[in-house]
Amino acid sequence: MPEAIKSYVRYVESVNRVVGLVAMYLIVAMLGILFYSAITKAFFLPSLWTLEMAQFVMVAYYLLGGGYTLQTGAHVRMDLLYSSCRPRTKAAVDSVTILFLIFFLVMLLYGGISSTEYAIRYGEESYSAWAPKMWPIKAIMTLAILLTLLQAIATFFRNVAEARGMPIVTGHEIDPESAS
Repeated sequence: MPEAIKSYVRYVESVNRVVGLVAMYLIVAMLGILFYSAITKAFFLPSLWTLEMAQFVMVAYYLLGGGYTLQTGAHVRMDLLYSSCRPRTKAAVDSVTILFLIFFLVMLLYGGISSTEYAIRYGEESYSAWAPKMWPIKAIMTLAILLTLLQAIATFFRNVAEARGMPIVTGHEIDPESAS
């Protein structure tokens, strides 16, 4: 593989590793918000913002972890026949099937950009009583889809290199079997 592709894979995987590890802590933020919500509902006047904010944090947690999940191989996979294949055969199959994921992510990114532009241009707000602006969560959603798309492309390059018998070594490889 050309050095530019190896550098791309290293850079994208480094970014997704950091974003994924930081995103894992959003679950703690969400739990804090829900705990605050439970306390205020039980003892004080309930806050309008807590449940919707917890939903926003959950969306950020879920989507920002997409690239890292793809990188570590922790996603759901149907592997009845796949598990018995040699690593190079798996890489060849993966290099074809990931093209479908890349197409799907491009379509999602297009919709995410369109939705974010709309939210910014027209000041879109949620229909709840709290009525927060929607553009911040839509921008996070779009960024997360972009990061997952970049990781899918890096994974494609990794799979092609592996199928050709020249794996890309970055020093941060994660064995999918041990990650699950």
